Amino acid sequence: MTCFVLSHNLQVQSENLPALSAAELAAGLQANGNWISTVEPLDHPHWLVKLEAEGSADELADALVRTWRSFRKACGHSEDHNLLALGGRKDTAGAPGSPLQEGSWGVDVVETIDGPAFLQAINWEGLKQGRPADGVFERRA
Repeated sequence: MTCFVLSHNLQVQSENLPALSAAELAAGLQANGNWISTVEPLDHPHWLVKLEAEGSADELADALVRTWRSFRKACGHSEDHNLLALGGRKDTAGAPGSPLQEGSWGVDVVETIDGPAFLQAINWEGLKQGRPADGVFERRA
C-alpha cells in the first residue's frame, strides 16, 4: 500500500478555479478515483488529504493528476492552467503528530498558469538533486 499526503498550492486567482477545502478535495478524489483504497481529509495547516492505494508511487502519481483533472472538470472548473504533482518520499522519521511519516509520500499539487516558471521559482531542479532518484517524482498535466 502506498500512502500520499497531499497539499494544494493554488497559484491561479480566478473564480473559475476556486480553492478546495480538505473535505471537498477528499470527497472529489474519492468520487473520481476508483483506484483509491482510502482517503481522508486532514486537519493540518499544510497537508489537506491522506490517501492510500495499491501500486507504485509512479503509478499513483499518474492516477492522481488524471483524477484531479477529472474532479475539476466534473465541477465545471476551469481547465486552462497547468497542473503539477511534485512528490517526495519521507525517508526520515516524521514529526510527532504530523500526517507525513517515514515511508509516505508528501505530494504538493500545484495549479498554476505557468508550470515551468513555477518550477524555476522554487528551484525544483536543485531540490531534486538532494534526493535519491526513486524518492522524488514530478507529473505535469
